[in-house]
Amino acid sequence: MPSGLFTDLYELTMAHSYFRRGLNQPATFAYFVRAPVPHRRFLLFAGLDPLLSALQNFRFAEEDLAYLDSLDLFSQDFLDFLGRLRFTGEVWAMAEGEVCFPGEPLLLVTAPRIEAQLVETLVLNILNYETLVASKAARILLAAGPEAMVVDFSPRRDHSPEAALHAARASFLAGFHATSNTLAGKLYGIPVAGTMAHSYVLSFPDELSAFRAFAEDHPQPVLLIDTYDPLEGARNAVRVAQELQAKGKRIVGVRLDSGDLAALSREVRRILDEAGFPEIRIFVSGDLDEYRILEFRERGGVAWGYGVGTRLGVSWDLPALGGVYKLVEDEKGPRMKTSPGKITLPGRCQVWRREGFRDLVALDEEAGEGQPLLRRVMAGGERLLPPLNLPQRREEVRQTLFSLPPELADLRPHANPSYPVQISPGIAAQLASTGLKL
Repeated sequence: MPSGLFTDLYELTMAHSYFRRGLNQPATFAYFVRAPVPHRRFLLFAGLDPLLSALQNFRFAEEDLAYLDSLDLFSQDFLDFLGRLRFTGEVWAMAEGEVCFPGEPLLLVTAPRIEAQLVETLVLNILNYETLVASKAARILLAAGPEAMVVDFSPRRDHSPEAALHAARASFLAGFHATSNTLAGKLYGIPVAGTMAHSYVLSFPDELSAFRAFAEDHPQPVLLIDTYDPLEGARNAVRVAQELQAKGKRIVGVRLDSGDLAALSREVRRILDEAGFPEIRIFVSGDLDEYRILEFRERGGVAWGYGVGTRLGVSWDLPALGGVYKLVEDEKGPRMKTSPGKITLPGRCQVWRREGFRDLVALDEEAGEGQPLLRRVMAGGERLLPPLNLPQRREEVRQTLFSLPPELADLRPHANPSYPVQISPGIAAQLASTGLKL
């Protein structure tokens, strides 16, 4: 769990100044993603559950305070204050897995100003990355279709072990079926899946010997058939399947990881079917994402499942999400940033979801129409909800994704997409009073 030191230095220097000047009244900060987000017609909000746990455990240990003291930047009374500090605020947020859009608040934090300021880095780090990966995973699922199995193969290319855990969690929340990351399986209850590597095949005198050994040692073998010649690999898989059949065992599937996946998959399917093994499944991998899966399917590729790694964990076509955390209200009332291109909405707001995923952002005191998406999830620094039931929420998210309107489910690249988000008359009036418009 990150310590209180997991924050940018300027958060601490600002907090020190707030402390010295008595500026610690309640303040509200909003987390939202700046619009537009290239190539994304919607986002999938993720990371709330890990964030709430981190906020509940937010504190500075003795060694943290000793390090801060060594910087010669902070007074002793401020360090003593940090030693007693706990997050005591209130959090309102959308549900994890909610379809959402840039330009609308996804989370609100109200707390004494110093607390709200110090948790900014934590909020942005967790929510930006999990939302980024969950949104990418959602697009990959839409490309693969509701019947396909999709597995997270990303940990070896993710940017850290911790990132790999968040990627496994976010992709499962979005609807993936499993992960190759066994630690994520243990921590989050995600099904784990895997096949074999080319190194295994190369460790035996020949491919057939490798297949026989693996099929004998694994209860549900999936054979990697492209170490040498993929079509000969398919024929070797058939030989092993025939041998196992006589023993009452079976091969679950074969995996293709290189070459012209669409053309090879069709040929492999033909070889398996002609040999009398239509039940052996074809699993494909190899730098896949939504664009490559769509192309694979459009070219007649045949696959029961997909392993998606690098392009998921680093969100290849959009490697960072422009999520920000801005002050929107304090003891003086609504606050608003007015710099060109970075205008923020003033005041505490609610997001109202109307039919067809049309959202209205309104001030708290304004009457809304539809379903309110922001709900209180933390008060007094304590969670109000039990830990997320990840498998159950995954099923709900999958149902939502596969029922999206066509204009949102469209995966074609678009550099400057528009979003079905409107602002209320109250917000519009506040903007007009400043002479600004979004």
